[in-house]
Amino acid sequence: MNFPSELKYTKDHEWVKVEGDVATIGVTDFAQGELGDIVYVEIETVGDTLNKEEVFGSVEAVKTVSDLFMPIGGEVLKVNSALDSSPEVVNSDPYGEGWMVKVKIANASELDELMSADDYKAHIGQ
Repeated sequence: MNFPSELKYTKDHEWVKVEGDVATIGVTDFAQGELGDIVYVEIETVGDTLNKEEVFGSVEAVKTVSDLFMPIGGEVLKVNSALDSSPEVVNSDPYGEGWMVKVKIANASELDELMSADDYKAHIGQ
């Protein structure tokens, strides 16, 4: 399982990559493995400003549907439209082409509340 050290992680299995005042968000390798084959990603929050821990979308796998939670507050600037036709990219490349949203960070101090890769590994028992 892969846990890039430059990313931040949440207890709800999202990852965050910070570039300036924009955060790219997706689900972790662990999460996609637990979900199984992802068949649909629904994110209709582009342009919305959401608070930390609010639902920004959902992911549907063969076995289940799971909500996606904002790791930090901010405005959803962009949704990965490639997931509309190829949701399985979340399984094959969760930290790359499988990203889900880009968010303008509202409060950078919320990033300090996220887990490091080592903390996340401990959280999931790795």
